Amino acid sequence: MSEPDPGLSSGAVVAEPETLHAPPPRLSSPLARLALDFCASRPAVAGLAVILVVAVAAIFAPLIVPQNPYDLAQLDIMDGTLPPGSPSYAFGTYWLGTDVQGRDMLSAIVYGLRISLLVGSVSVAFALVIGSAVGLVAAFFGGGLDSLLMRIVDIQLSFPAILVALILLAIFGNGVDKVIIALVIVQWAYYARAVRGSALVERRKEYIDAAVCLGLGTRRVLFGHLLPNCLPPLIVIATVQVAHAVALEATLSFLGVGVPITEPSLGLLIANGFEYMMSGRYWISFFPGVALVVVIVAINLVGDRLRDLLNPRLQR
Repeated sequence: MSEPDPGLSSGAVVAEPETLHAPPPRLSSPLARLALDFCASRPAVAGLAVILVVAVAAIFAPLIVPQNPYDLAQLDIMDGTLPPGSPSYAFGTYWLGTDVQGRDMLSAIVYGLRISLLVGSVSVAFALVIGSAVGLVAAFFGGGLDSLLMRIVDIQLSFPAILVALILLAIFGNGVDKVIIALVIVQWAYYARAVRGSALVERRKEYIDAAVCLGLGTRRVLFGHLLPNCLPPLIVIATVQVAHAVALEATLSFLGVGVPITEPSLGLLIANGFEYMMSGRYWISFFPGVALVVVIVAINLVGDRLRDLLNPRLQR
């Protein structure tokens, strides 16, 4: 019979393998770490979920909602101003009621969200491209060109956005494309100033001097080296400006200078039911207003979380 190992006495502690206490593997991808940190915030995740649901509903609106609220063949004037939960002979139930023209409010809101998201995303995309190019050129070349471009930006930002948009739409007229053009003119200056501030910091670093000394073209230096290092503030500003553009489009449509009455818009839906609020038909304006607020709050929640993650000063 073999003797017991003296190292395994009753008072000895058996050493566990090092693999059991190995630290969890770190994510190598910065994008994966950003996604993991983003998901740590429940409000931000809830906001992103709302945005995704709204986007899917808006894109596939003809397949989801029971009625095209802007097809006169599907409307019945006898169903006008029905309260929420009223029965419908065509498709079951008006869950959110109807407006004066007999349009299903749920269908009208989903179709209105299509215009809001289209105007917000497209206007921000064009304003981002124009503003980023202006800011990069101003910071890279400096001198008189920088002063000229920044004075234009200062003049642009000195006027309220709603006032500039109203003046432009009074000149251009109604239309979705006109609203997008007006919002691009209103928003591009925000990106120009933000990009210039970040690019001035990056312009003094050695890698930019090295790229210039190597004889790389100006376009490659600007958009291949300088712009990628200015993206974090741009992402935050673009997210916030989408919410601003959605609210601004709804305001312009409410005032009657935005999209025409033949196009679905949350602002128009709110305006159409505003005069019926005092008579107790609250749902015509209330539910589109709630949808507008929910979308804007959801976008702002995502933007605030991205600001916390992409701002190095807030991470210290």
